[in-house]
Amino acid sequence: MARTEPATLTRVATVEVTLVRLPVAHSRSRAHAAAGERDRFARHILVRVRDDAGVSGWGEVPGADEAAWDALVSDFAPALVRHRWQRPTETAQAWSSLAPCPAVESALDTACWDLWSSQRGAPLAHALGGTRTAVTTGTTLARQVSVDSLIHEVNRQVGSGFKRIRLEIGPGWDLEAVRAVQETYPYLVLQVDGGGRYTESPEDMAALRALDDYGLLAIEQPFTASDLAAHARLRRELRTPLALDDSVDSLERLDEAIRLEAASALNLRIVRMGGLTTARRAHDRAVDAGWQVWCGSDRESGVGRAAVVALASLPGASLPCEMPGAGGRLPRDLASPAVRPHDGIAAVPLTRPGLGHEVDERAVRALSVRSTSLGF
Repeated sequence: MARTEPATLTRVATVEVTLVRLPVAHSRSRAHAAAGERDRFARHILVRVRDDAGVSGWGEVPGADEAAWDALVSDFAPALVRHRWQRPTETAQAWSSLAPCPAVESALDTACWDLWSSQRGAPLAHALGGTRTAVTTGTTLARQVSVDSLIHEVNRQVGSGFKRIRLEIGPGWDLEAVRAVQETYPYLVLQVDGGGRYTESPEDMAALRALDDYGLLAIEQPFTASDLAAHARLRRELRTPLALDDSVDSLERLDEAIRLEAASALNLRIVRMGGLTTARRAHDRAVDAGWQVWCGSDRESGVGRAAVVALASLPGASLPCEMPGAGGRLPRDLASPAVRPHDGIAAVPLTRPGLGHEVDERAVRALSVRSTSLGF
């Protein structure tokens, strides 16, 4: 009888936590010309985990605050260094008794996936089950001051190679904006994001029904995150796919949305789901339910965006992956090579293990506000 080799357990020997203040690139507009300190810099936490052999993995908390720092340093990181695991899907057991903090959990979970795939010399995309060598990308435009400024911004994004634009809409800024963009760029793939700004009032419902005539890729999150029933009612009226974003922040919430038939598409964000482990499971459940999926963004630096691209390589992530647009509010890219699309396409790095991008450690040190290391 053949002997079964014991499973190899990974121990995270150290967790390095660094708060960085990243310069933010803005489009050249009057609104941004007077941007203050808070708008000109973004605070992110970078997490680096190392095993006993010195192999490391990276994760990120975008838009970090003091609460995230305290939770990471005081609770989550110490719990991880005491934990042993065979696969990164088991790392969440380390903090299962702690109060949830999705952004912190996401950073540690992603770092452990990067570590685990690097230990094996495998690209993160392949470790997750990804099959794509490149992903189509799109970008988002916030509400503009006028239709003319909207068309100007769309022109900028189309000129940089994006084939899909997602417009943030709301009551009073929906039909006119969509009509203007489609008349100017009739072949542009367009979707809209309601951001929970609509209600089931007669006026709002009339506008949402009218959007159904524009052949949009999706109408996303028109109602508040808590109101799955309203989304289900609207979905039954529309031909256009209805997508959820903020409504789905856990597998349990996704299961409820599927049961209610509240949507047929999902904006899947790693940070909101608490990491790659849960995000991958959400992808699988959504696809099994017949939903379309795309991978969204939380204004990450290149470290976080590399993980987004890896997740977007999964076979069911069939809709364009979200990327920062040209001239948008974008923190400095700490990854090398930079995680940016070219002509609307982002390559999935398959020639290097892990995230497939080096982290610019010199830049991290230069931009560091504070740093600490925890471990044995």
